[in-house]
Amino acid sequence: MSRGHQTQEVRRVRTPRKGEIPGVVEQIMGHGKLKVRCVDGHIRLGRIPGKMKKRIWIREGDVVLVKPWEFQSDEKADVVWRYTRTESNWLERKGYLKL
Repeated sequence: MSRGHQTQEVRRVRTPRKGEIPGVVEQIMGHGKLKVRCVDGHIRLGRIPGKMKKRIWIREGDVVLVKPWEFQSDEKADVVWRYTRTESNWLERKGYLKL
């Protein structure tokens, strides 16, 4: 293999499943909470679960996947996934992310 070529790892991008909505982090509130502007037009208070909080850093402007709560579904949600910059570009190209 020549030096100029790097092997590119092929990863599948996690697409939104039933009940999950992509959104962009607008503001970090502290204590594992953040404001997320979702593609359905609502701004929700997102909660980062403990197991995710320990492994992943989420910043303002990141694209995340949220799952709205059973009650107060227009106001609150759990963050289930954070996309990398490349993955969020792919989501935009495929039409999942319309903001």
